[in-house]
Amino acid sequence: MAFVRRKGNTFYLVHNVRHGGKVQQLHLARLGKRARITAEVVREVSKKHPFIDLNWRLLREQLNGQLDLADPNSPMVQKLVSNLRSLNLDLADVFPPLFRLSESPAVARELLLQLRLLQSTLQVKLDQFDRGGVRFGDASPLFRGARRRS
Repeated sequence: MAFVRRKGNTFYLVHNVRHGGKVQQLHLARLGKRARITAEVVREVSKKHPFIDLNWRLLREQLNGQLDLADPNSPMVQKLVSNLRSLNLDLADVFPPLFRLSESPAVARELLLQLRLLQSTLQVKLDQFDRGGVRFGDASPLFRGARRRS
């Protein structure tokens, strides 16, 4: 049976194998700081370990259930909030004149592309929260009103 194990700040996909009466852990893939099973991970593991039959759907479901947004003190929620704050501060420091000063037009294009991708991802996520009836406490009406005006 395969499962995800955390070692330090990194997640690994591992599988227990019995050799000579002893159980050994076989490291199938390094998932990184944020455990996600992508199509690339599935391809790599299937290629490296073709004789191991994994229930990818079950593994993905287990990982999706790990982020408990109900507990504001959970390390995952704290890290998510911290990352969002840092991203907001970093983006506040980026001004359009910096793009013209850049030595590399490719860097400016990549940054604009990533900002547009972030904008669409945020819009999709905000729409999902709106459709799902998720409430943001007293801030909800203010938040929705501010979004509609922009």
